[in-house]
Amino acid sequence: MFTTVFSFLAAIGILVVVHEFGHFLAARLMGVKVLRFSVGFGKPLLMKRMGKDQTEWALCALPFGGYVKMLDEREGPVAAHELDRAFNQAPVGRRLLIVAAGPIANFLLAILFYWVLFVHGVPAIKPMIGEPPANSPAALVGLVSGDEIVAVGDKAVDSFQDLRLSLLKAVLSGKPVELKLKNNAPVRLDLTAINRDEIEQDVLDKVGIHPFDPPIPPVLGTLLPQGVAAKAGLKVNDRVDAIDGVPIQTWQEFVKRVRASPGKQLNLEIDRDSQHLMFSLVPVVEPQMDKTVGKIGAGPKIDEKWLSNLQTELRYGPWDALIKGANKTWTMSVFTLEMMGRMVMGQVSWRNLSGPLTIADYAGQSAHMGWLSFVSFLALVSVSLGVLNLLPVPILDGGHLMYYTFEILRGRPVSERAMEFGSRIGIAILFMLMALALYNDLVRLTAG
Repeated sequence: MFTTVFSFLAAIGILVVVHEFGHFLAARLMGVKVLRFSVGFGKPLLMKRMGKDQTEWALCALPFGGYVKMLDEREGPVAAHELDRAFNQAPVGRRLLIVAAGPIANFLLAILFYWVLFVHGVPAIKPMIGEPPANSPAALVGLVSGDEIVAVGDKAVDSFQDLRLSLLKAVLSGKPVELKLKNNAPVRLDLTAINRDEIEQDVLDKVGIHPFDPPIPPVLGTLLPQGVAAKAGLKVNDRVDAIDGVPIQTWQEFVKRVRASPGKQLNLEIDRDSQHLMFSLVPVVEPQMDKTVGKIGAGPKIDEKWLSNLQTELRYGPWDALIKGANKTWTMSVFTLEMMGRMVMGQVSWRNLSGPLTIADYAGQSAHMGWLSFVSFLALVSVSLGVLNLLPVPILDGGHLMYYTFEILRGRPVSERAMEFGSRIGIAILFMLMALALYNDLVRLTAG
C-alpha cells in the first residue's frame, strides 16, 4: 500500500510539474507575468517567492493537479505599467502558444522517457505465439504454436507487447488484417466477429493468440512464504507427479488443475529426491474478471537457456532511440484519441475508462516491477494527460485553444458570457467523466 500511494503521488507530481512548467516557460518567453506556480490545489503547505517577478512557488494540500496563475485583468486589477504583461492583453497567437505548451510538455516528456528506455534497452518477449485454441480466429487461419509474427498489416512488431497493441487496433477497426510470419506465408486474420465492447478484457484471448508457452516440467521453482503451497509443506525442486491420482506431465497442466479448483482440496503426489510423498492443500479463492480461480503461491523452475530463446531486447543508438521514442509517443497519442472517439460514438464500451484508483494500482504494480516498468508507465500516462488536455472541452487547455481558434477566425474574442456558459458545460462533462471513471475503478477492484 505504501509503495502504491508513494508511486502514485510521485507520478502525479512529475507529470503535473512538467505540464505546468510548460505553461510557465511559454508565458515567460511570451512576456506574460506569472504570479503563482502551484503544485496541487487548496491551502498552500509550502510557499516561496522567487525570481525577478517574485513568483509564488507553492505546494498545496490536494496533490491532484496544479496550475499557473498569470497576471490577468479578468482576475483582478492590473497596474497601468504592467498591462503589457497581462495574459488577456497578449496577442491571440501568444495566448494560444502559452496554453498549448502544457500538453506539448507532456508529449516531450513521454519522448524523453521512451528515449531513455530505448537507449538503456528494454527487455521484451518475442512475438512468438502458442497453440491457438480450437475454432479461434487464429486457429481457423492455420496459425500454430511457434509461429513468430513480424508484422500486423504494414506495421512491424518487435515484441509481444507491440503485437498486442497492433491486434487491438485491428479489432477496433473491425476489418480483416494480414499477419506476416517469420518463416511461413502470410495469413489473413478475420476479426469482424469479435465484440468490441469486450476489449477491456484481454483482446488476444478473443483472437486466440497468447505467448509461446513450450512444455515446462512440473517442478516447483519459487514459493511464496505465506502461500498455500509453502504452508502445506511443499519445497523448491519438488516435482508434481499427480493430482488426485491423475498424472501431471507439464507445469501448464498443474496450473490448469489448480486454477480450476478454488476452495477445493487437492491431493498431490510429489517426487522429492526420489522419495514419493503425499500432500493435501486447498487453493485460495481469487476473483478474476467474471470468475474465480484457485492459487497456491508457487512458480515453476525454468531453464534460463530456454527463457533466453523467448526473450529479446529493444535497444537503439541515441538518434534511433529518439526517432523510436517520437514514433511511440505519436502512436500512443493517436490510439488514445481513437479510443476516446470510439467511446463517444458508442463503438467501444465506457468500461475502458480508468480513474485515479486504477492509475494508482498500475503505478504501484509498475514500481514493484522495477524502474524500467515505472518509467514506461509514466510515459504512457504523460501521453494520456497530453491528449486529454487537448480535448475541446471548456476549462481544459483544448477548450481555451478552441476559443482562441474562433477568435482568430472571427477577428474578435469570444464573449465573456459564452466562455462562462462553456465553463459550466465543461465542469459538468468532467464531473460525469470522473464519476464514471471512479465507478469503473470500483467495479474493477471488486471484480478482482
